[in-house]
Amino acid sequence: MSETAEARLKRMAMRSWRRGTKEMDMILGPFGDLHLAGMGPQTLDLYDQLLWENDQELLPWVLGQVAPPPAYDELIAEIGAFARARLQA
Repeated sequence: MSETAEARLKRMAMRSWRRGTKEMDMILGPFGDLHLAGMGPQTLDLYDQLLWENDQELLPWVLGQVAPPPAYDELIAEIGAFARARLQA
């Protein structure tokens, strides 16, 4: 049975908030809340894939400490910019 679009967004939103580290919860949770519903199909697929990445690898990508895999470059740049803007607010 295939997952409905609504169920997928709910699952991805929950997974954004329930990571494994509090730091990633506080980055991906708000990012997902604000952006998931407006993502196109390809970006949703990429973000869904990103949610399976290990937080210990993901956080340095978002912080700009380590280059992410090329497939994630644009998405990680967007998430990083979002996180920095929230810190300055």
